[in-house]
Order: sequence, then C-alpha cells, then structure tokens
Amino acid sequence: MEIITLGKNGPTVPPLCIGTWAWGDKLFWNYGSDYGPEQLQAAFIAALEAGVTFFDTAEVYGMGLSEKFLGQFIKQTTQPVQVATKFGPLPWRFTGQSVSDALTESLKRLQLEKIELYQVHWPFAFFLSQETLMNTLADEVKRGRIAAVGVSNYSAAQMREAHQILAARGVPLAVNQVRYSLLTRQVESSGIIATARELGVTILAYSPLAQGLLTGKYTPENLDKLSGARKIDPKFGKEGLQKIAPVISLLREIGEKRDRTPGQVALNWLIAQGNVIPIAGVKTAEQVKQNAGALGWQLNSDEIAEIEKITRPWLN
Repeated sequence: MEIITLGKNGPTVPPLCIGTWAWGDKLFWNYGSDYGPEQLQAAFIAALEAGVTFFDTAEVYGMGLSEKFLGQFIKQTTQPVQVATKFGPLPWRFTGQSVSDALTESLKRLQLEKIELYQVHWPFAFFLSQETLMNTLADEVKRGRIAAVGVSNYSAAQMREAHQILAARGVPLAVNQVRYSLLTRQVESSGIIATARELGVTILAYSPLAQGLLTGKYTPENLDKLSGARKIDPKFGKEGLQKIAPVISLLREIGEKRDRTPGQVALNWLIAQGNVIPIAGVKTAEQVKQNAGALGWQLNSDEIAEIEKITRPWLN
C-alpha cells in the first residue's frame, strides 16, 4: 500500500485514516444502543487486516472513552498503529502547562508514551495565545512525547501563523484537519488547500462522505428511514437529495466500471488530490471494509476532471 508522510518529515501513514468520534459517543452517535465495544473492536481488527493502521481520535470524543477504547485495542495487537489525537483549547486552559497536562491525560487513556500526531482541535483559544500553544507543542516534540504537530479547522491565515511560530523552533506544521468532501469544497475556494501545499502541510479530510450523503444510500424515496440529526438536516430532505442526484449518478457510473461503490469513488477522488488523507468514521467492521475499498486503485485524469466539474457548485 502507498504511504504518505505527514507534513515535510513527519510519521508515515496509510492514505486513509479511521475516525473514532463515534467510539463511546452517546450524544451524536447513540453509542450503546445499536453498537458497543465488541463492534468497535471488530472494526479496529478489520482496519488492521486491511492495512489501515492510522486512527484519529480526540480527548472530547465520548468524554475520553474513544481514546480509552483505542488504547485497549492497541494493547491487544503487535502490529504498529499510528495514533492522532486532539487538544481542546478550553477557556480554563491558558498556560503552556495546561497543554502538557492534557497531553499527559490523553497518553494515559491511550496507554502510550508517544503519539504520532497531536492536533489543536479548533483555532479559537480563549485566553491561550497561539505563541504559548505552539511553543508548548514544539517543546513536546523535543521531549519526544509527540512526533508531529497538527491543527484542525484553521483558516489559511491561522495555519500560516501556526506554521511560522513552529518554524522558528525548527518544528514543521504537519497537518490541518478540515471538513472536505465533494459536497464541501470550500477549503479549496478559501485558499486552505493552496496554502497547505505551499507550506508542505498535509490535509486530513474529515466528513469525507458528507455524513453518508456520498454513499448514495439516502434517496428522496427512503426519507422515512432517516434517524437522529439527519431527520432535521435539510441536506437530507427531498430538495437537498435531488440537488446531489447528478453527483451520485456520476459516482455510481464511474464505480460500476470499476466494481466500486459511489462512496469508494468519492474517497478515491480526495486521495487523488495529493497530500490529502480522508478520515472515514466507522462503528463496524463492515464500514471499515467499505471504506478500505477506496484503496489499491486510482481514478484516471478524465474521471477526476469529470467529478471536479460536476461538484463545482459546492466550492462556495
């Protein structure tokens, strides 16, 4: 399998990442109702079997449960696993020490001494300056507790500032994790993608299937099957689904030629952008297998151009 270097000289990872927001989260994902620890462990094992050894979590996912599950599962395998987690700059965290303490707690839950990637979850830091934050993260790279520093949801200007502070310490900014899919291409029009390329920053794309819209399983005919937040989201309403029908139709047409699903084509398109790693959230082994079907093949330049053209309305 092809591997990707995070940033200029960070850890190497597969071109697909497993997202673990749903691991223990009851608020958004109904953890404990139709899935539990057994399903999550099966998903973890299925990912390793598919060669997808890169997992993204955060201290706030499931109030720490996501990190705990990941830590438990890693303990039960001898295979190398790459972990990315995130620090939340909350109002009461305004010192460098509070950043280090949060990292210590994450490492405890993960049962690890070092992680591949530590990301700042969002740019608004209340009373914690970017200088304090980035310098503390640079200190942690020197201490050997994190291999690479990343940010999440940073604009082009915010990313440039973080990059500059870290560069003064000889530490590259490795990653910016942003919402990016064929139906959310604003990161291209806002200059985030171009700035990341210029600075040598890898893009981690969350919600790469637009909450499942790009799988093609939601249609105007099966609206009665919607549950949770999708019930009230206009994108999943009749008009929203009619609007994306031409996109799904093209993904299906390309996929049929290659024996792939619309979702696998959508993920492959992101990987084809170069230096972009989709984070596919999973709860079950079956979802892992579906997502892993995006690997091991490539769209051709005509197909990439066709998909780009039909999704241009989603650039803004």
